[in-house]
Amino acid sequence: MAEDIAGVVLENMMGRRSCRRFTTEQVADEQVEKVVDAGRWAPSGMGRQPVRFVVLRDADAIKHLSHMNASVMGTSGDPFYGAPTVIVVLADPAAPTFVNDGSLAMGNMLNEAHALGLGSCWIHRAKEEFESPDGKALLREWGLSEDLVGIGHCILGHPADSGCKDAAERRGGTVVWV
Repeated sequence: MAEDIAGVVLENMMGRRSCRRFTTEQVADEQVEKVVDAGRWAPSGMGRQPVRFVVLRDADAIKHLSHMNASVMGTSGDPFYGAPTVIVVLADPAAPTFVNDGSLAMGNMLNEAHALGLGSCWIHRAKEEFESPDGKALLREWGLSEDLVGIGHCILGHPADSGCKDAAERRGGTVVWV
């Protein structure tokens, strides 16, 4: 039984790909809750649980954050690829493992999204966004500490045709047995 479940988990991880094209259909609340719960249950150093999640569903709020993200890159496109839901992952730097903890949460969320049949992608530059005065103002507006550090954005939606590319071949020579 445990081996069967482990096989399903590995198959899910191997099948997950980043999605960069979405339909306009909003993700169901229950699915978003499951994705966030996957992040909440990720391991954290010494069980500190320093990760915080902000779910954005409002189109104007997403557009504002998208513009902030694009400005970090020096572009004007939509780095969120039109995803109707964006989950901002933040972490408290008081925990020495905050970056690792936030990254594990993000990985869990991406895998859960795939298991639910959703498209997702990790979008970077959250650190730079939330170091800015505009980012600090958003944290205050959301009732969060200005000390939180941006880890990333988990964009979610229903994949559009050709929205998710096939997996690249895995490189050889990346494992050493001792």
